[in-house]
Amino acid sequence: MRYVYAITSAFLLGGTALALASPSTVGAQVAQNEDAQLQRVVPRAGAPTSFADLTEQLQPAVVNISTRQRVQVQSNPFAGTPFEQFFGGQSNGGAQPQTREGQSLGSGFIISPDGYIVTNNHVVAPAADGAVVEEITVTMPNRKEYKARVIGRDAQSDLAVLKIDGTNLPFVKFGDSTKSRVGDWVITIGNPLGFGGTVTTGIVSALYRNVGENGPGTGGAYSRYIQTDAAINRGNSGGPMFDLNGNVIGINSAIISPTGANIGLGFAIPADVAAPIVAKLRSGEAIERGYFGVALAPLDDDTAAALGLAHNRGEFIQRVVDGEAAAKAGIKAGDVVVAVNGQEVTPDNNVSYLVANVTPGTKIPVDIIRDGKKQRLNVTVGKRPPEDKLQQPKFDPDDDQAYPSKSSENATGPDQAIRQSLGLIVEPLTTDIARSIGVDTATKGLVIGRVSGAADAAQKGLQRGDVIISANREPVQTLKALADAVSQAKSDGRSAILLQVTRRGVEPTFIAVRLNN
Repeated sequence: MRYVYAITSAFLLGGTALALASPSTVGAQVAQNEDAQLQRVVPRAGAPTSFADLTEQLQPAVVNISTRQRVQVQSNPFAGTPFEQFFGGQSNGGAQPQTREGQSLGSGFIISPDGYIVTNNHVVAPAADGAVVEEITVTMPNRKEYKARVIGRDAQSDLAVLKIDGTNLPFVKFGDSTKSRVGDWVITIGNPLGFGGTVTTGIVSALYRNVGENGPGTGGAYSRYIQTDAAINRGNSGGPMFDLNGNVIGINSAIISPTGANIGLGFAIPADVAAPIVAKLRSGEAIERGYFGVALAPLDDDTAAALGLAHNRGEFIQRVVDGEAAAKAGIKAGDVVVAVNGQEVTPDNNVSYLVANVTPGTKIPVDIIRDGKKQRLNVTVGKRPPEDKLQQPKFDPDDDQAYPSKSSENATGPDQAIRQSLGLIVEPLTTDIARSIGVDTATKGLVIGRVSGAADAAQKGLQRGDVIISANREPVQTLKALADAVSQAKSDGRSAILLQVTRRGVEPTFIAVRLNN
């Protein structure tokens, strides 16, 4: 569940599909929404008297999707805290993680007679850290079930392609969502709240709506939705949005609601956005996106006033990542990007979207405003890193509970060795974390996230936010490097290890820390 303007924005557990079937692949069979098939059922222009005939034609290609997942949960609430040694082992049966079963429900639709299906990525992705999707089941409208396998997933666009083994299956095709107009009738079919085969109708309320976690206009590269007032609820995700010609023009994906239920603000991924991504996923191609390497903010009223600019044009550069495309081209923090590759930057046509859709390696013009003057820079677009690299956890040096639970509760390998021998939980220092704890961004090392109160490290004054630069005079930038240094010290018969540590406002200091057996 995401929060937008203090309103719950919940993904609906469902999917997206692109009909990529061609006559050479489907033989004599035709799509459920082929023109010839729909001549007798498509209503006349204007308000239809009934959607029944159109629904009867399209509904066989819409499926329900469910997953069975195995989730590990920590049974010891004191794990990773100084109290772990007192409340960990004996009374909690060794405090081993427990395995529980989880489920998800969503929708999808078939895009070829041999069983390719598109749905949202969040329908078939693990629901939590440590979760494993063990089984995906696709249920047809006639209640026949198939086991499905994932052909491809893309977290950023929230799209996934599945495959079931079948022949002569009913399927539908995408239409051209760029021809949709505000006020057009739409039909949605899906699996809301587990009620399969549910049909709702409404109109297109808005086009290419940019909705992010902090409100309209703050979304990322693929936060461009068709807004509708058709009733959409959890479980509708992945279900198709049809126009009155029976074309799939969108994929139901999200809602905004204070209660988590439909209030008339539903959002669907437009077919023209989904089409190229689904095509690549189906063919097994890697999804590559353009990347500038900047942190952006909308140009709000106050910032625009301070700069003497129109508030609804351009985006403000908060930060530039060293060594990435924008930095190499001379873009600086404080610049305002007003156009990318000849396209004006607006709340609905933001920098993230414009750049993501440029092939990495392409040189494009970027218009900026700096110190009140307009400049044009040529930027060679980089390749966007994986999402897990971009979405580094926020490091609050004053909030011990903010430290990632993945490291503390499911410690394995080097992480576990460091925790047992030093009583520390650490992670690689990133530039974002360095800024948050007030150390030079050029610093290399491991930041301490948690210190066991019973460890010698705590007695020596080590604390959350300290940075370990070296161990026994050897630089350490990875967990493995520190774990290896600990292992070597033990092999050499040493009872302590010499750590070089720095923190905000303090020069690097060597501290000898005793090793636990």
